[in-house]
Amino acid sequence: MANPGATPFVFCAHHLLKTAFQNMGYRQLHRSSICAAKEHYDVVVVGGGSAGITMSARMKRKVGAEKVAVIEPSEMHYYQPIWTLVGAGAKRLATSGRPTASVMPSGVKWIKSKVQGFDPENNCIRTDDDKEISYKYLIIALGIKLQFDKVKGLPEGFSYPKIGSNYSLQTVEKTWKALQDFKKGNAIFTFPNTPVKCAGAPQKIMYLSEEYLRKTGKRSDANIIFNTSLGVIFGVKKYADALLEIIKDRNIQVNYKHSLVEVRADKHEAVFENLDKPGETHVYEYEMLHVTPPMGPPDALANSPVSDAVGWVDVNKETLQHKKYPNVFGIGDCTNLPTSKTAAAVAAQSAVLDRTISLVMKNQSPNKKYDGYTSCPLVTGYSKVILAEFDYDAQPLETFPIDQGKERRTMYHMKADMMPILYWHALLKGYWGGPAPIRKLLHLGFSK
Repeated sequence: MANPGATPFVFCAHHLLKTAFQNMGYRQLHRSSICAAKEHYDVVVVGGGSAGITMSARMKRKVGAEKVAVIEPSEMHYYQPIWTLVGAGAKRLATSGRPTASVMPSGVKWIKSKVQGFDPENNCIRTDDDKEISYKYLIIALGIKLQFDKVKGLPEGFSYPKIGSNYSLQTVEKTWKALQDFKKGNAIFTFPNTPVKCAGAPQKIMYLSEEYLRKTGKRSDANIIFNTSLGVIFGVKKYADALLEIIKDRNIQVNYKHSLVEVRADKHEAVFENLDKPGETHVYEYEMLHVTPPMGPPDALANSPVSDAVGWVDVNKETLQHKKYPNVFGIGDCTNLPTSKTAAAVAAQSAVLDRTISLVMKNQSPNKKYDGYTSCPLVTGYSKVILAEFDYDAQPLETFPIDQGKERRTMYHMKADMMPILYWHALLKGYWGGPAPIRKLLHLGFSK
């Protein structure tokens, strides 16, 4: 990244490494320069979230702990998928977090800083404390940025009652408080006009809230409203059809192409723009409001040479290798992979990326292809889940030899009880690469 006030990089001797990437459809020369950094590692992982910790564990086994560094400023690591249940009072927030030190692979260098910029031409990263770190291979796993400030009246609106968001550590418990305090009126749930992580989560809390209000005798006084910027309830038709039946049975109102643009928390009013008629807005009074914030690429990726025009890390969708820089890779929410941004996607991507990097290290062309697999356990109640699994083509790619388009108690327990264990003890340790092997076994080899 350009930095006019910085000292110019002093370059080491240059050499050219010719690489042929048949599956990427191009050939290019890559200059493997090294910047004049005091710290150098074979592999630098930027980000210590789900994807970053997972890949650092895998890289440790590949090149040795002392040759791997992770750049991550946060002292705590959170299993965020469980926040859906925290917001509905089914889980405690304290169970979702652990110290970052406890999940960082032992022996790996933890650099407690933020990345300020990327210089992939010289294999270098600059941190916010003005350090320069050089690498042989770079894995970018920066996640996604919440942008509450893109909605007028937020984030300051969260200081008022009746409003919460399951997407933030600071606001998830406010969702539960708003649900408990509900008396009479509109309970509104939003979906923004941007990419989001876990695209099913904005409506999961709606189904949980509806059931809670039924159990507490308040449902007859509640109008449940889902205002979504999308034109469909879900991107995969099989699961969308199932959700629409649930919505009909539970008398939930859905307004498509409605994007939240302002919150007037002092008046308990939410303003939505009709995306089909730009500039036209509608004001809704609310007794409860759950906000899914707009989201975008992290600041460090803005106008970065490793990013596309929008700001996402520009990678090959099958190999996760950068389209321009062969020794740079991306994984998870910060990439421009055309699939849903979930922890399940990270698991499947990690297995592919592990293989890709192994081959690149041997000067061979990557051959393992990521099919876009992702999963979204659609929580439809306190004991029910529709387990959505699908690929790049928005086609079901289901693990179990049953109809996963139906609500099931077993899938709820897998979401609430089994997946956290799998996350902490398998994914973050680099041993879980998604359910593909299980799927093939259960389908007797007839599944992809």
